[in-house]
Amino acid sequence: MKILIPGSFDPPTNGHIDVINRCSEIFNEIIVGVVVNPSKDSLFTPDERSEMLVEICKEKQNVKVKIFEGLLVDFASSESVDAIVKGLRAMTDFDYEFQMAQMNFNLADFETIFIPASPEYGYVSSSMVKEIYSYGGDVSALVPSVVVERLNNG
Repeated sequence: MKILIPGSFDPPTNGHIDVINRCSEIFNEIIVGVVVNPSKDSLFTPDERSEMLVEICKEKQNVKVKIFEGLLVDFASSESVDAIVKGLRAMTDFDYEFQMAQMNFNLADFETIFIPASPEYGYVSSSMVKEIYSYGGDVSALVPSVVVERLNNG
């Protein structure tokens, strides 16, 4: 089964990587889709996010990283994936992602599979990482070392 794990990954967190790693043990092929969202104020460019994810996932032979813009279902169709996978941290994620899953099914018959966050990453979000970093806080326990390096060498 070929799946798509979409997200902004700005920056990639240990929670994101946990979901990718767990999926790589379950599914044959994984595309990590880095979405380009011009309306968001990003810390890293799509290319920088993609480069970090490629570095982080380099040992996973069944994981490929690709950048996309536009509708998720259009990208999923172009990549011939069987399903979309979304990680969930809390019920608030579920409420939003459930609506998106229904819309994606309505638009293009794509199934969405939900993977719950591991307990140690349930509180980690890219937004939280950016905020902590902006105040000079240590984010090294929240993101992979390649992200820390990029943040420090900005």
